[in-house]
Amino acid sequence: MPEEQRVPQTASTAARRTGEHRRAATFLATDALTWVGGFVGAAWIRYEFGVQPGLLGQAATIGALAALLYLAVAALRRLHSGRHPLGSLQDVQGVAGTTITTTAIILVGLLPSTDRPVPLGTPLFGGALALLLMLAARFTYRHHRDSAMRPDIQSATPVLLFGLGNAGQGLLRAMLSDPRGRFLPVGALDDDPDKRDLRIGGVRVLGGRHDIAGAVRRTGAATVIFSAGSGDAALIRQIREATLQTGAAFKVLPPVRDLVDQRISVTDVRDVQITDLLGRRQVVADLPLGGNGMAGRRILVTGAGGSIGSELCRQLMKADPGELMMLDRDESALHSLQMSLSGRALLDGPELILADLRDDERIRRVIQERKPEIIFHAAALKHLTLLQRHPGEAVRTNIWGTLSVLDACRDVAKFVNISTDKAAHPISVLGYSKRITERLTAHAASQYPGTFLSVRFGNVLSSRGSVVTAFQRQIETGQPLTVTHPEVTRYLMTVQEAVHLVLQAAEIGRGGEALVLDMGEPVRIADLARQLAEQAASTVPIIYTGLRPGEKLHEDLFGHGEIDIRPLHPLISHVSVPPLDPTEVSGLDPYDDPEKTIEQLTMLCAQPPSMLVSPAREASLPH
Repeated sequence: MPEEQRVPQTASTAARRTGEHRRAATFLATDALTWVGGFVGAAWIRYEFGVQPGLLGQAATIGALAALLYLAVAALRRLHSGRHPLGSLQDVQGVAGTTITTTAIILVGLLPSTDRPVPLGTPLFGGALALLLMLAARFTYRHHRDSAMRPDIQSATPVLLFGLGNAGQGLLRAMLSDPRGRFLPVGALDDDPDKRDLRIGGVRVLGGRHDIAGAVRRTGAATVIFSAGSGDAALIRQIREATLQTGAAFKVLPPVRDLVDQRISVTDVRDVQITDLLGRRQVVADLPLGGNGMAGRRILVTGAGGSIGSELCRQLMKADPGELMMLDRDESALHSLQMSLSGRALLDGPELILADLRDDERIRRVIQERKPEIIFHAAALKHLTLLQRHPGEAVRTNIWGTLSVLDACRDVAKFVNISTDKAAHPISVLGYSKRITERLTAHAASQYPGTFLSVRFGNVLSSRGSVVTAFQRQIETGQPLTVTHPEVTRYLMTVQEAVHLVLQAAEIGRGGEALVLDMGEPVRIADLARQLAEQAASTVPIIYTGLRPGEKLHEDLFGHGEIDIRPLHPLISHVSVPPLDPTEVSGLDPYDDPEKTIEQLTMLCAQPPSMLVSPAREASLPH
């Protein structure tokens, strides 16, 4: 460390130590005086305030001896060495124990004497009074220190906390101990009747969910923070609506499990997100990525620049792979991905591979030369309406592109194909193409020694082109929100859930299967639009445009004849996928009439009854 940096640090350390020594000396003197005062007070009370001056002098002398004895015992126990913060429970226990020891020694010394200088009860009452005075001094110091640690009332925002469970109390204490904090708690709310009028750090519980308006008026709070760790989406919506009606702002504290080190900080408070209002939960448990077979392996991710692919790469980096290869045809997406992973994007590393799935020879050479052991196939065209109008593009990218990767994967240990819930009982080109990739993957599972499987999940919140992203863009540009149908529903999941499922699939999935996540109840898109509109700064209308060709009113998770079996994880279903010979797709003509191409895709998705359960899958089922 440079000299100019070392000097200020040394001066600061010296100043801190000087302050600690001065404080310790002050409390030593205070403790000693309390013993003298305690013994004099005990003698005075003993004689009902009519004690002779000479007896008071004797009581003061015994009190001074007790003080010296107390200081000696305290030194032996290192009571004033700074081991425990002043006023803490440990400090109080130390003071009480030292006082009892001192009182016992004084009593033992007075018992043999017949001519006692003070009555035998004086040490007992004197010690008790001394302890009371010492604790009072510590309480005063602690109260003064805690008051000094509170946020500045002039600059901090007055807030109400809703929810005083473990998370809420942790946040409250964090706020009260941050003198530069931006929030000053002025009250709390909780539905638990046992917590009514409870005070923590001087902050009182003022009622429950129905008392928000009154509490805001009474305290002048400008913000209500939802800090109930176990609160569901319905409760968040209710508290938010009641808060906004008062004119106050609304913020949330994420569940403790979502925090990085599960320690609550004031900086964890954030604006409400659509996932909070929808109640999306992380239903797939976090994986111990360092021990799930990814460490030290050569891994290739196609479509690495997309929403799923980029998050997948970020999670895989934590698993310490031997090599992570990221393939995409979009050079700008690769640039952004490298920037997010390393903080710089020179685009000069071998980990980035610029290639197009439609280039069969290029894909074959990449896999042969780089020899990945595990492949996550996330590259695909995904916009339903566009593909419905241009089915040939779905053939060239989604179907033939996947087949190009599969053909080069004879020596790959694991292959995970990213599919969609639209592949279950498909009625759109997107669903047809993804269902065909599931069947092509199942065929590879029957031909190659590795594990080849698919992962099927719903719409990913806030991914590029998702409904949430589209709504947010419409709000930003002042446009009305467009919803296809008032009753249309979709299964929604966060990108973290999607990636966790993919990683879980690589761990527990078996060849020829499609893994389906239990995504809870589907969400009405009209409700989603309404909640986003309510968060907007101005009024946003909602317009219904009608279902487009290929769109369902309600999505399916399972196709005809698929059985919901969950042998390894209570929230992940394993369904059999009938294989499809690649020669069946070789006759597709992407340049043919779109209606004819769609008819051919529909036929390829048909599942023969005899192939609903593959032989490999049938052998693995419990009997």
